[in-house]
Amino acid sequence: MHASVGDRLVIHGRITGQQDQIVEIIEVLGGDGGPPYRVRTANGHETVMSPGPDTVVRHSSER
Repeated sequence: MHASVGDRLVIHGRITGQQDQIVEIIEVLGGDGGPPYRVRTANGHETVMSPGPDTVVRHSSER
């Protein structure tokens, strides 16, 4: 996985009816654009995460 500041991570729901969660990458902590990432949720909460296989990158150029 490769991402940059400003990209978004789309975390797909794991169970039926669970909505996808979208977070914005505010800092790349790994080497060469790799995880972990510091992210911000829609409500302003910040955390560090290493995305799993249920996550895709939406690059800022794709919006």
